Amino acid sequence: MLKFIARRFLNYLVLVFIATSLAYILGSMTLDPRARYEGRNPPISEESLRATLQERNADPETPVLERYGTWISGVVQGDFGVQIVGDTQVVDEIKRRAGVSLRLLLLGTIFGAIGGVLVGVLGAVRQRKPVDVASTVASYILLASPTVVVIVVIQTIFVWVYNSGGPLIPATGEYNSNLEGLEFWTDRAKRLIMPTMVLAAFGISFFSRYQRSAMLDVLGSDFLRTARAKGLTRQQALFKHGVRTALIPIVTFFAYSFGLLLTGATFTEKLFGWHGMGEYLINSVQSHDVNAVAAVACFTAVLVLFSGLLADILYAALDPRVRSK
Repeated sequence: MLKFIARRFLNYLVLVFIATSLAYILGSMTLDPRARYEGRNPPISEESLRATLQERNADPETPVLERYGTWISGVVQGDFGVQIVGDTQVVDEIKRRAGVSLRLLLLGTIFGAIGGVLVGVLGAVRQRKPVDVASTVASYILLASPTVVVIVVIQTIFVWVYNSGGPLIPATGEYNSNLEGLEFWTDRAKRLIMPTMVLAAFGISFFSRYQRSAMLDVLGSDFLRTARAKGLTRQQALFKHGVRTALIPIVTFFAYSFGLLLTGATFTEKLFGWHGMGEYLINSVQSHDVNAVAAVACFTAVLVLFSGLLADILYAALDPRVRSK
């Protein structure tokens, strides 16, 4: 088992290096950091502009491979460079925003995965029954709806609840700095409700479709009929053997989804006023910040690495044949 995990870790490590290197080289070839400084009033002299870009290892007149060599030698020591605008270290910004995204996405992803598995199993067991039809229609409507529309619908529902005498749930921002003590933490928890519901709703739609398909394959399998022939009831056979087998492909899907979701929930972060990794990626591209874009790509690749390892470990736990290889 340890050899299996170590081998997979080394493979993922190589992929992280390749993905990060490609992100930096492609970003250097397509983004133009000079554009961020040109057209300012008063204008910046050419000497000052060159000095600023060279200080940030972003001078387009320096060969890309030379800039890459300088950047990757710093990354090995934990230094991702300085942002194009301001003097903030990229690694400091990543640390701050990663925590924001994790707080926002962790609950939504977990609730989405658990809810998706339950809805998928129920839909497969009750195939073509009203509950299956209703969950299928609701999932397709959600999957076909833009994130902005779903957010507006949820915000409208909470406004209606408040106007009907219900509690006030803040819709934007991570916290209110004017509050203190218990009020501060209560307000902070309330601000998690709406974005968590949005992420959980999309998660349930995604995971339920995969879980339903996997469960339908298991329902007609020989090992389930054998379990029934040994005296187990249908429910015992389903939960003891069927659900466990159907979870195997979902585990891999869930693990990789979480790794990519951290930087993919851009609309949710933007519309709810959370300053996380998704917003940082968009802002970095808009400001032609090669260092920041490459750092976000590296961060995403590392998350996929750990997600892949988690998927491998869970996969091995659910399927003994993997451990014996």
